[in-house]
Amino acid sequence: MKRILNSILAVVLVGASWGLCAQDNQLTEKEVEQGWELLFDGRDLGKWRNFKKPGLSKQWQAVDGEMVLTEGGGGDILTKKTYRDFDLKLEWKISLAGNSGIFVLVDELGSQIYSHALEVQVLDNERHADNKVDSHLSGSIYDLIASPKKSHRPAGEWNQVRILLEKKHLQVWQNGYQTVNILIGGEEWDRLVKNSKFRDWQGFAKGDAGHIGLQDHGDSVAFKNIKIKEI
Repeated sequence: MKRILNSILAVVLVGASWGLCAQDNQLTEKEVEQGWELLFDGRDLGKWRNFKKPGLSKQWQAVDGEMVLTEGGGGDILTKKTYRDFDLKLEWKISLAGNSGIFVLVDELGSQIYSHALEVQVLDNERHADNKVDSHLSGSIYDLIASPKKSHRPAGEWNQVRILLEKKHLQVWQNGYQTVNILIGGEEWDRLVKNSKFRDWQGFAKGDAGHIGLQDHGDSVAFKNIKIKEI
């Protein structure tokens, strides 16, 4: 009986410890020591602005600890700061039949936020019309690299994404499964781009650094636990 009670206590303590480490929009002491930075603390959107604009539209709001595009028309947004090599983690939740995206290497030289940036797709894979191509499903590098089905979750559920970029080596994980592992500008990358919609896009993925961006595709979407560590 004593052994059983000790086992139960251990499980309770582990659960409590996990709860302390898993508070939304907060950094643990270890993360602070490692150099992680919050890009959203659950209340303040001050680290973000609209593409090619100094401020942030009213459609992007902090709601109950979530960074929410409440309705379409808010415009694409990006971090005020640019990043070269980084480790980015966040969670996203898409509305029914919704579409959005996470951009890296964003610049403001083109007409759109995606003109030169890579997009990690955010999508309701079951209902959105853009679900016919594997590389257009959530966790994919849009139109380039398809994510595995085991990384997908239904609309309305939270998804965990990690994007690691170091010396043009790009790795992406969604819900614990690696979806991308490639060298930007390498032979395989060039082959994929040549066979994609981006083949004639001047400057696509050529930048050495850029902003992190979030897409307004006209559908409500929520983000939380957005944190980044520069490498």
